[in-house]
Amino acid sequence: MKNNEIFGAKIIDTALQINDYLIISDIHLGYEQSLNAEGIMVPRFQYKKIIKRLKEIKNVSNATKIIINGDLKHEFGKISKQEWNEVIDFTSFLKKNFDEILLIKGNHDNFTKFIAKKSQLEVYEKYSVENYLIIHGDKIPKGYNKIKEETIIIGHEHPSISIRNVERVEKIKCFLKGKLNGKNLIVMPSFNFITEGSDVMHEKTISPFLDADSLEDFEVIAVEYFEILYFGKIKDLIKIKDKFI
Repeated sequence: MKNNEIFGAKIIDTALQINDYLIISDIHLGYEQSLNAEGIMVPRFQYKKIIKRLKEIKNVSNATKIIINGDLKHEFGKISKQEWNEVIDFTSFLKKNFDEILLIKGNHDNFTKFIAKKSQLEVYEKYSVENYLIIHGDKIPKGYNKIKEETIIIGHEHPSISIRNVERVEKIKCFLKGKLNGKNLIVMPSFNFITEGSDVMHEKTISPFLDADSLEDFEVIAVEYFEILYFGKIKDLIKIKDKFI
């Protein structure tokens, strides 16, 4: 593996680049309002950070097209005021900065099509770029065995890895690289700044593309503000952890 590539796709922070396409996943706009409704007082800081980071990634990549691989918004069963405002503003930002915008449907996107329609955008179940199939990852598509692309790119899982420093534990977002039924599989980290995601060492997987047995052979590529950190295979990390417990 090249230091900045997974199966030929280039890592740029928490995004992937395939030729002119940037791919990001699991933005979850409106997440703060959802947490506030649950009594968790989180300030609404995420949107500005998303825009700032995406501008930086675009400047590095010079990509002209973008794919949002699911969960553009957060609420399952409705569109909150924060979501509506931020998604409209976000799609406007994308139109000013990219020649083509593709939205992949995630499990949080039941009502995204209504916002997308207002912005004159389409929402797809999946999308192919060369030999890559981009799909959210919350369900395995029908006819999976007939997929012709060699590499599948999913989100949904929000993978991260924990690093312990004395008494403090830090989570870092990460990509996962592995194989599934003869196909290359890339699992992308989330592109939101409220949580780092689920620890692949300690938490159960949620995507049907992943299970405990196959996950041990996956490689972990962590990312921290454009820095790429290669951790090796999960099974080797488990051995190291067990050795020092």
